[in-house]
Amino acid sequence: MQGSSSSSRHVLAILLIILQITSSIAKTFSHKPYHTKRNTEYIRSSCTTTTYPRLCYRSLSIYASKINTSPRLIAHTALLVTFRASKSTSRLMRKIARTHRLKPRVAAAMADCIEVIDDSIDELQKSIGEIVRIRRSNFVLIMSDLQTWVSAALTDEDTCMDGFSGRAMNGYAKMMVRKRIVKIAHLTSNALALINNYASSQILD
Repeated sequence: MQGSSSSSRHVLAILLIILQITSSIAKTFSHKPYHTKRNTEYIRSSCTTTTYPRLCYRSLSIYASKINTSPRLIAHTALLVTFRASKSTSRLMRKIARTHRLKPRVAAAMADCIEVIDDSIDELQKSIGEIVRIRRSNFVLIMSDLQTWVSAALTDEDTCMDGFSGRAMNGYAKMMVRKRIVKIAHLTSNALALINNYASSQILD
């Protein structure tokens, strides 16, 4: 009888442990969808203030767990996404310039575009480095720098496209460059809008 009682208590203890583990797992999975939904809804709401909200949401929603509901992190992530797209575009333009026989005028426009996009990349890189240094004591100064640099990056991208204006510039190079430059200009515009939102919120996190 004593052995049977001991065995019953052992089984009961195991069942309690299993129940606790099951309960813990259930809580983890029940909370995760809530937080994910909250984060993605925050991104969707923030993106409505940008000029290209669909692109904004599409480019940032995959980083929802990182962004959480932080004005700084959404601006920071938008800068990173724009920086990476700009670097990719710069590499593509260099490849086209190197591997295609471009007309002299197109080649000159491509060289100018590469130069200004590299300037844009530098400005975005400075912005990424500065946004992580924000404190209450330097908030206004750094936000002003970010707005200046990202605005300059946007101007650089517009300058690139101006170099390809006119029917004489039509062709593969213009088509490929325009497609990429338009995208990074839209990403930059969205990043600037999110930076402006962050500046207005004055929330330190």
